[in-house]
Amino acid sequence: MHQMDHSPADETFLLELLNTTPVVDGVQQDLLDGDPGRAWLRDRGGDGSAAEQQATRAARDALQAVARGDEPARSLTPLLSDVRLAPAIGDEGIRWSPTDVAPARGLAVRAVLAWDAVQRTTPGRLRPCANDECALFLLDRSKPNRARWCSMATCGNRMKARRHHERTRSDAAVPGA
Repeated sequence: MHQMDHSPADETFLLELLNTTPVVDGVQQDLLDGDPGRAWLRDRGGDGSAAEQQATRAARDALQAVARGDEPARSLTPLLSDVRLAPAIGDEGIRWSPTDVAPARGLAVRAVLAWDAVQRTTPGRLRPCANDECALFLLDRSKPNRARWCSMATCGNRMKARRHHERTRSDAAVPGA
């Protein structure tokens, strides 16, 4: 098996990109919108152009749909249709990297390749938060692979508190409980 150039930074970038549509006060946001979105792209090595914003948003939306199970992985094909890989041979083996990718598509291609690497190296560990009111994703790095929430401090505690409240309310409603 040949390796793609991949790093923990790519995994971090992928997760950050997937999480650019948080729900804030019940309203879904898009952190890639407008000037703040262009700054977000520049902060991650992009040029912040409108074309890059559009390409990266398209990749994010497609990757979110695949990670949620709403679309099959093959739906990502158009995002890589004209991408070519070049080998770099070193003592550790062959590493493949994209070549001649238009600058506006660089971050989009990086995200799809990072998704592929995550799927191959840690299958089943990239998933949406189990809180239906949350639009974030998590990459479970725990040994048992049982993480359910994007954050134990927010969604995890919120969901546990909700279940406790529902349980105590239903116990109070049952006579003699």
